Amino acid sequence: MAWYRRGKLVVDGFHTLASRVSSQNSIFQPSSRALQSGYLNSRSKGAIFNGFSSFSSVSKRLGKEGFEVNKSFRRLYYVDPRNVQHFRARGPRRWIQNPRHVLIAVVVGSGVFVTVYFGNMETVPYTKRTHLILMSRAMERKLGESEFEKMKVSFKGKLLPAIHPESVRVRMIANEIVDALKRGLSKENVWSDLGYASENATVSEENGRETLSALTDNGEKVEGNWHREDEILDDNWVHKSRKKGSQPDTGHLDGLNWEILVVNEPVVNAFCLPGGKIVVFTGLLEHFRSDAEIATIIGHEVGHAVARHSAEGMTKNLWFFILQLVLIQFVTPDIVNTMSSLFLRLPFSRRMEIEADYIGILLLASAGYDPRVAPKVYEKLGKVTGESSLRDYLSTHPSGKKRAELLAQAQVMEEALTMYKNVRAGRGVEGFL
Repeated sequence: MAWYRRGKLVVDGFHTLASRVSSQNSIFQPSSRALQSGYLNSRSKGAIFNGFSSFSSVSKRLGKEGFEVNKSFRRLYYVDPRNVQHFRARGPRRWIQNPRHVLIAVVVGSGVFVTVYFGNMETVPYTKRTHLILMSRAMERKLGESEFEKMKVSFKGKLLPAIHPESVRVRMIANEIVDALKRGLSKENVWSDLGYASENATVSEENGRETLSALTDNGEKVEGNWHREDEILDDNWVHKSRKKGSQPDTGHLDGLNWEILVVNEPVVNAFCLPGGKIVVFTGLLEHFRSDAEIATIIGHEVGHAVARHSAEGMTKNLWFFILQLVLIQFVTPDIVNTMSSLFLRLPFSRRMEIEADYIGILLLASAGYDPRVAPKVYEKLGKVTGESSLRDYLSTHPSGKKRAELLAQAQVMEEALTMYKNVRAGRGVEGFL
């Protein structure tokens, strides 16, 4: 029995020793304070977590018994030059925190902006004003033609036939305006720029009186009918831009397929879509019966197409929208919309109308119509559509009174009168735009 007891003690001691060794190598037992506190063991060069290290060693030992080691495991740490292990930041990496990346972005962005901005600057014919247009000429023309086809469908049954007397008359007047435009775009400049060609040019007092007298029936003084305290528009910007003398851009007018429609609607309106599509409503013809009056309206609308006001308006709206997004962060949307309309959109629209008036009166004179009719047309148009004392502030168009005054007293009228007299005398006028 003694040998049996001694043998049992040896076996029990062996089991006790084996259990202690097994408890020390357990994969769930942390072997350092770093793992217990949630940090990495910086003194260990071969593992991140002690738990992962133990699991790796156990996996290696048990790999032959059916455990498969994932060799594509993605490490979530990196080691810096000082051999210190760090966690990788979760989420996308913030490149903006790197000054070098910010500098590269600023330089590249500035280069793109300058290229786009100056690469899309154009000069308006006659006024020589430069403006930024981001829309291509082909896209602008395509949009105008598409809108024109939609209007044909929407006004189906209201379009006057081509043989209708009013349609024939309007089409003949429009053809004369378009022909004048083509002569004005001629590269052979056979007509001097008169008042704008020299800074010392003066306005003829005799011609000025002749122009103003055309606005009244009895030749009374008309300067007193306009009150300067009510004015907010002027044409000084035209004088300044004309002095620059830049070569105007007219490529968007090449190869246009000019078309005109007369719509039987009691609407006092007319417009010209990009691509040379003119629409006139019979409501306008009821108030303006003479050919010169109709030519004045059509010349104005063609002036919008000459200056690419539609494409410029789309470009401006893009900048206005971006500005509104910025301001909305600080001010309520209602205030932003109101202020942007009063100080950005409406002033821009009124200036474009003045520019179209100036281009239109040159087309009118080049077509052989007396330009002194134009101020009376706009004054009459203002009375027909209705005006108020706030028209110059809250409308897309200046008041008829203001438009009449600017045209009657501006130097453009003297240019138009000279052109008109040359045309009536049989001397061709070309290259005036």
